[in-house]
Amino acid sequence: MRAQAFAESSATVVLVEGDSDRFAVEALALRFEVDLVAASATVVSMNGVTNLHRHLAELARGSARRRVVGLFDLPEIAHVRRAVEGAGLAQPGTDLASLGFFACDPDLEGELIRALGSDRVEGLLADHGELERFRGFQRQPAQRAKTAEAQLRRFMGTHSGRKARFAPILVGALEPSRVPIALSGLLDAAITPPSSAGILGIG
Repeated sequence: MRAQAFAESSATVVLVEGDSDRFAVEALALRFEVDLVAASATVVSMNGVTNLHRHLAELARGSARRRVVGLFDLPEIAHVRRAVEGAGLAQPGTDLASLGFFACDPDLEGELIRALGSDRVEGLLADHGELERFRGFQRQPAQRAKTAEAQLRRFMGTHSGRKARFAPILVGALEPSRVPIALSGLLDAAITPPSSAGILGIG
């Protein structure tokens, strides 16, 4: 669904690449008792970073002025920068994080697995009936030489829906001091009162 339709009454729109990112952000807000609704912030899944241009264009045409922030995978930084600069939200070379656009290195799963550690993630797989599947995945020839963290990251994407299922589980297991900067920064940006930075719309 379009960002504008999702966020019709929101002061801030949080654009994320997919449902797993949306579930993670919403789970983090719940975990730390951050009321996104009270902050007039809506998290919108773009169904892929390639749709960022379209979402920004829709918000720019909207009847209300809204602040836009976002979360993306580090390999997509050039695409995100072009979209943000093209929408008039940034000058060339502007630090994207200063605008509220945060990069996960290399992606959300990588950030969460690194923050938790492979042993803790394997424990969560066991708790949710996925550890034996993961052990079988580890035995595949293409996976044997990889680190446990790399195997776990790849495993999360081998089954449709697994990323979305485990995103809130992994977030729920995080110690407060281990929350990835990309996620904590995004959550802070989402509840910051709108300023002149990152504003789209004609209202």
